[in-house]
Amino acid sequence: MDDPGSPTDGDMSREATVIVSNEQSDVELDADRWALLAGDALRAEHRHGELTLTFVDRAEMALLNGEHMGKSGPTDVLSFPLDSLEAKLPWSMPTVGPVLLGDVVICPSVAAEAAPDHAGTLDDELALLTVHGVLHVLGHDHVDLEEAETMQQRELELLMAHHWRGPVPAGFVHEQESP
Repeated sequence: MDDPGSPTDGDMSREATVIVSNEQSDVELDADRWALLAGDALRAEHRHGELTLTFVDRAEMALLNGEHMGKSGPTDVLSFPLDSLEAKLPWSMPTVGPVLLGDVVICPSVAAEAAPDHAGTLDDELALLTVHGVLHVLGHDHVDLEEAETMQQRELELLMAHHWRGPVPAGFVHEQESP
């Protein structure tokens, strides 16, 4: 019997695929590791399709932040949802062609600066930003307190299941995003 949460062997278009690109050299990282985490998060959310995960330098992130958010300077993560309606279809619904979920862009040098006061370690900060970005692509937001609490809870659940594979480490700080 097929698992309803996963594609059948003959239906590769029903998978969660993450295409990763490391376009920065400021922070050494294993981009494939974070792509695996993003894929785990997508599968845990029962979503299929294609997501890009791109790591950029401060200059590129500042450019994207200004162009898309109207803010100056670099930020840690930006998410760009694409086929949002199709991305919410259950695995059993047929789709035509690949579902393009969206793009997650992370700036590791901004993450490295924030890590000591935020998630505690660069490793945990990158994991949090990866999961946070994926959840934004899938429609989660933190514009009000209730949405922020829901998103934060799901982030922790995904991190415990797919990053730490256990309880939250003592040094992890996951502050509530202000709406």
